[in-house]
Amino acid sequence: MRKYFGEIGLLITAIIWGSGFVASAVSLDYYTPYQILEGRFLIGALLLSVIFHKKLKGIKKSTLAKGALLGTFLYIAFALQTIGLQYTTPSKNAFLTSVNVIIVPFIGFILYKKKINLFELCGAVLAMLGVAVLSLKLTSEINSGDLLTLGCAVAFAFHIFYTSKYVKDEDPVLLTLIQMAVATGIGFIVVVAKGEMSFSVESAGFVPLIYLGIFSTTLGFLLQTVAQKFITETKAAIILSTESFWGMVFSVVILSEVLTFKIIVGAMLILSAIVISETKLSFIKKIKLKKVATKPPLL
Repeated sequence: MRKYFGEIGLLITAIIWGSGFVASAVSLDYYTPYQILEGRFLIGALLLSVIFHKKLKGIKKSTLAKGALLGTFLYIAFALQTIGLQYTTPSKNAFLTSVNVIIVPFIGFILYKKKINLFELCGAVLAMLGVAVLSLKLTSEINSGDLLTLGCAVAFAFHIFYTSKYVKDEDPVLLTLIQMAVATGIGFIVVVAKGEMSFSVESAGFVPLIYLGIFSTTLGFLLQTVAQKFITETKAAIILSTESFWGMVFSVVILSEVLTFKIIVGAMLILSAIVISETKLSFIKKIKLKKVATKPPLL
């Protein structure tokens, strides 16, 4: 079971994040995007500090520095995604964000001369195509929102890559806590600068925000960080890309959206991506070897 903890943990994370699409959609009726970011990161930082306060006594400078970098990447990614959404369509925003699955392996190759696994790269391409089928409405227009969202994809790619790199030597809980705290600090500065200090306490908007803070942020990012200790960064990006599929599933179940052929095809492409990256098609080799072994000898 421990062998597959990384895969299972990240799949649960993707499901949690997928459910967050519904909570975010409801929260946006009551709060600005920047208030939602600040709220969810603040809840995450407070919860982790309360639950794991004893760990803070032995925190190292290296953990602070690495957690701060991850928190900065995290806030930049969410902020660019939020700003980009104001100038492009939600479908293109979701698709362009998923481009991070292609960027992740090239970060390792360019910065650290890490060899690219062809099966994982193929899986990354298939995962991106799956997200494209799920969300993209084809158009040749490229605007500032698209470019901002691509910037978001780059930031998410760096966040995934360095999470895998740092978690090998650092406490994953402390890494998560520090990045939540840093993202909260950046978020507070942005909210104050934009003059968005008025905060609604209506339960209809506050409850979804609490859900985002507890599940999508605290539990989701803690699980992501811990799980990435047991899995490569490219596999992590592929599995996390299923977030868009789970978002569709929750939209169909909760918001009564129609289940379409596109959703089925997109899901199959993403599932194929995971199978290829995880198995490297070793089962095909086993089938061939089995056929050779059972083939009667020539007379």
